[in-house]
Amino acid sequence: MNPSISVSWRDPADRVHHAQFVTSTFGARVPAHIVAADDTTAADTAYRQACEGTALVWQGDYQNARQLLQAMARRMDTSRKSKKHAKTVPPTVGDPARFHAYRQAQSARAKVLGMLWVPLTPAGIIALRRAPDVAQAIHHAFGQFDGDETRLISLREVLGAVGAAQWRERGVPVPALGADARIHPYYGVFSPVRSEYLELVEQAPMSQDSLVWDIGTGTGVLAALLARRGATQVVATDISAQALACAHSNLTRLGLNQRMRILHADLFPDGQADIIVCNPPWLPGKPTSAIEYGVYDPNSQMLKGFLQGLRGHLSPGGEGWLILSDLAERLGLRVPHDLSTWIAQAGLYVVERLQTRARHGKVVCTDDPLHAARSQEITSLWRLAAGQAL
Repeated sequence: MNPSISVSWRDPADRVHHAQFVTSTFGARVPAHIVAADDTTAADTAYRQACEGTALVWQGDYQNARQLLQAMARRMDTSRKSKKHAKTVPPTVGDPARFHAYRQAQSARAKVLGMLWVPLTPAGIIALRRAPDVAQAIHHAFGQFDGDETRLISLREVLGAVGAAQWRERGVPVPALGADARIHPYYGVFSPVRSEYLELVEQAPMSQDSLVWDIGTGTGVLAALLARRGATQVVATDISAQALACAHSNLTRLGLNQRMRILHADLFPDGQADIIVCNPPWLPGKPTSAIEYGVYDPNSQMLKGFLQGLRGHLSPGGEGWLILSDLAERLGLRVPHDLSTWIAQAGLYVVERLQTRARHGKVVCTDDPLHAARSQEITSLWRLAAGQAL
């Protein structure tokens, strides 16, 4: 379960209440100032207090709290559009400073909108009028709560947990796994919404008697695809317990769990394999939420770790398959020749590079802040083999 922080706050009657803040892994620090808010609280007042770092603990109607959050978001967006400042300008191709400023602005937005909190019972029930039943979604996201204390949770966290629960229930269609096949992502586990890299994995040559490792398995989608292609056994690893549970559930749904070993590991398990596949986060940077672990890799640590450890874990004649977009290069976050240098320094060489244009929805969405870079994005599968170390 994610951490809870004991705090106290005062309501308008100046009575002290004791509760706990339910925070995500990347939850904001407990605010220095905490006030009560209800249906009479004006949106302008709430927005000003949130911008000042004051948390508002909601005591009114749940649906009114949602409307207040939407009103605060509109005020923040209007305020940012009216300011001619670098942080508000969407990033352009090859401009890392602009990209980092944009991310800082997005982080500030999330912090302000995360200042509206609602009470949560130990059973995961929101203790407000007209509140929906979100107990299952809360427990999927944060686990079961210990004790009998009331907790406080950001309304944005609630909405995120509810959205994740809906994805988990419906699943994501993955045609590469079969006409009706779906992958069901868990809260905080990156959803396989892009299909082009799966097509590259289908195209890469593979012997059907191969022992295959899927490093950083996430939802287990690549492990499932490799098993469907005929791998003798697939070992799927991840450092996240939530991801491992998600992968196990998906592989069981697909009837593939008998051909799998799912292991908690930081990159590689012990031993060697014929094919070792890794689809690391594509952008170097610090995650600011649980889901961003699937997008941002601080200082390219996972990418570098995979390359540096690959040679020692390949069976004779084996290959490593690195799946990576060039979006980082197009945003100026990585020098174009860095990857080639890291491959050579790891004692590897490129057997073949399979590549395709990105085809996800944001490629054609001109409103997306990263559209200029995404419209040119290339996704590649690098087939790597052991060579002479530099």
